Amino acid sequence: MKKLLIVILFCVCAFGEMKFSDPQPTFENPRKWVIKLNTANVEDVNHMLGSIYNVLKEYPSETIKIAVVTYAQGVRSVRKDYDANTLIRVKSLMDYEVEFIVCRNTMDTMGWKDEEFVPGVTYVQAGIAEVIERIADGWIAVEPY
Repeated sequence: MKKLLIVILFCVCAFGEMKFSDPQPTFENPRKWVIKLNTANVEDVNHMLGSIYNVLKEYPSETIKIAVVTYAQGVRSVRKDYDANTLIRVKSLMDYEVEFIVCRNTMDTMGWKDEEFVPGVTYVQAGIAEVIERIADGWIAVEPY
């Protein structure tokens, strides 16, 4: 019994709290994460959304900014006719100020209009260029799927 308590105590101490690198994220200097989304595969999109939820749980409120840049097939994931359950998760993340950004070049190629997308997304002409500029501005690019 004593060994079990020691193991439990070790696990709680070792894995209980996130240790942030210096400088630590703050309201004035938040971490900035840009995600490139170029797939419409529902499983991959939901895995990415789950990863975002997990990251949001680790950071104190307003100390992380997250932007999901959709381009190519990824643009489908924020259309009103996409998987309804996934769109509920997207809208929920928007309530946490996660940005969802749509590539107009893809929209033009597919003949899609703004009104076909969930309210609250933003638009850029070239999704890849947006990712490049975010990285140049210090955003970290990690693909969670």
